[in-house]
Amino acid sequence: MTATVVCKIGGSVIDGINPSIIEDIKDQRSSGTSLVLVHGGGDQVTTIAEKMGKKQEFITSPEGIKSRYTDKETAEIFTMVMSGMLAKQIALTLEKNGINAVTLTGTDGKLLSALRKKKLVSVDDRGRKLMIDGGYTGKITVVNTGILETILSAGFVPIVSPVAVSEEYDLLNVDGDRACSHVAGALKADAAIFLTDTEGLILDGKVATRLSTAQASKAVPRIGPGMNQKVMAAVEAVEMGAKKSVIASGLKDHPLASALEDNGTVISNE
Repeated sequence: MTATVVCKIGGSVIDGINPSIIEDIKDQRSSGTSLVLVHGGGDQVTTIAEKMGKKQEFITSPEGIKSRYTDKETAEIFTMVMSGMLAKQIALTLEKNGINAVTLTGTDGKLLSALRKKKLVSVDDRGRKLMIDGGYTGKITVVNTGILETILSAGFVPIVSPVAVSEEYDLLNVDGDRACSHVAGALKADAAIFLTDTEGLILDGKVATRLSTAQASKAVPRIGPGMNQKVMAAVEAVEMGAKKSVIASGLKDHPLASALEDNGTVISNE
């Protein structure tokens, strides 16, 4: 039976990730594995938006999750950078190495449908909770797996940008880690891989090698910004149907192969 792997990378398949990931991708495809890449790129969005004169604002939720405040103009810039530049650069890198790729946003075939958040709760510098307009951020509700399965069966690697479509057909900014978890869950993937700049989730000064979803969820309040969101997404992927999630280093040799050998933090129902 063909295995399915969904892998979250940053805004580039090379920058911040060991270049040997290209060999990993080739090896996985040669073995018959269906591979989906979901990419981020928030830093690149911020840089380009501010070059365009659009100052970027960030808010923090009561749970400590930091996110971009996305008004309509920011949503358009976010889509332009993510799907118009970063996804294409990733595709070019893969194709240069003989790997056929197709770039997608959530608007293509309604791959990612989401509910637009009407209100957001943020915490100011004094710890006070504020209710603000939700802007153009969304919570993914449906993944159209049919379009991914069609692309995978044709021998391509789908590259998914974290842009969703709302019920009103607005462009919505969705978190890249959450996009990965929803895609992995919907595909009932064998693994959801979250590549990062650490060996995994550090608890009590060492890498937590194996956690149940309950243990990982319980640990979230002890985890710092950035990693807490990754852990929540990893838990959600399993809860939605993926067999396991692995948070692993993208910096080591053969990072994808290493993660698939459970080097990192493995989160599962076991």
